[in-house]
Amino acid sequence: MIKEILYTGLGGAILLKERVEEEIEKLQEKGKLSKEDADAFIEKLKTRGEEEEEKVKTQIKEALKEVIDEMGLATKADIEALKEK
Repeated sequence: MIKEILYTGLGGAILLKERVEEEIEKLQEKGKLSKEDADAFIEKLKTRGEEEEEKVKTQIKEALKEVIDEMGLATKADIEALKEK
């Protein structure tokens, strides 16, 4: 289930990226946007996307930890502690 959610989000992000690039290219062709401005805009979007990706990863990790705690499942640290005993 989580895999499907991630793939759906990734697919949406790729589609959005392609559409943004198409629109930027159209603006460049019409002379309404310079190559430098387009490159800067794309770089800004890329940076923002990477930041958002990290936030989402953190949120997913926290949610999974909560689920594991609620279910009472042993963590890797728990297993290692038992091995040491």
